[in-house]
This record gives sequence, structure tokens and C-alpha cells, in this order.
Amino acid sequence: MKKILLSVLVTFFLLFTFVFPHQATAQVSADAVQAFRNANIRILDQRATPRDFTLPLLDGGNATLSSYRGEVVILNFWATWCPPCREEMPSMENLYQRFKDDGLEILAVDIGESAGTVRQFVQNFGYTFPILMDTNNRVASIYGIQAIPTSLILDREGRIIARIVGSIYWDTPRMIDAFDALLKSR
Repeated sequence: MKKILLSVLVTFFLLFTFVFPHQATAQVSADAVQAFRNANIRILDQRATPRDFTLPLLDGGNATLSSYRGEVVILNFWATWCPPCREEMPSMENLYQRFKDDGLEILAVDIGESAGTVRQFVQNFGYTFPILMDTNNRVASIYGIQAIPTSLILDREGRIIARIVGSIYWDTPRMIDAFDALLKSR
């Protein structure tokens, strides 16, 4: 019992110390909040700035989360062997194609797989959003990812405004309306 309690306390400490170190107080527009509510996505009451990280990109180079400030970001943790991940990715690609020129970025963080496995998967399905390689699970661990897919939505200021655990359809009319409203809010 003491080990379980200690584990829970350590997890909370890590999450609030490293993943969510600075609480932000600025608000997402009321239109965006309502649009996400209509899409059954709850906007968090306390928006937090995530811990920054740099990971290698599947296609070469590196990606640093903080360099995407100014864009709306979906930070998606996934793996090729995960059926719910595979199910949501086509709709994620559709959303990306619709809004990439308006400031939406999708950073798909593959957890624990080799570049060869991921590259073959991405080529087979034609995904074009950036794929980040967390081969040693370091970033997933820092973010407390326990189930995949898990997605974090970040506003243009780089604050986490929503956390979604499980597969969703990203390209439904209500989700499109929600991202349209978020992308228009400044």
C-alpha cells in the first residue's frame, strides 16, 4: 500500500513539476470553447505550459515543441501496432490537410518503435504531418502517457487546452468547426 501511495505521489509531483510547470491564465475564445463543447471535447479550466522537448523527426532533423508556438498544435502519442491509433490517423490527416495553411500543426510522437517500422507505416498510408521518434519513451514518460492514443491540444500560446485519451474522429463537422474557431481566436 505504501509503495502504491508513493508511486501516485511521485507521478503527481512529476506531472505538476515538469509537465505543467507554469499555469497560464489567458482564455480561449468563448466561441472556441463552445465549439469544442459541441464536439464533446472539454477545454481545461487550467491551461498549462507543457515541458519543452526535442525529438528526432522521422524524415531527419529534430523538432522542438516550443518552436511551434504561434500555431495550434495537436501533440499525439501513438504507435503503429495500436489499432485505435491506426483508426484515428486518416481523420487526423484530413484535419491536417484542411487547416495546415491556417496554423494547425500535428506532431505525432511514435512511442518506442524503430524508424524503419514507422517509415514503412507512414509511407503505406501517405501521412504528411511530422512524425517524431520517442524511441526510448522518454517524452511519453515525462508526460505521463499511460494509454495510446493520447492527444494534447495546444493553443497558439503553447498552452495545453485539452487532453484526449483514446481514438477520436478528427474530421467530423463539429471537430472542424472547433478547430476553425480555435485557429481564428487570437
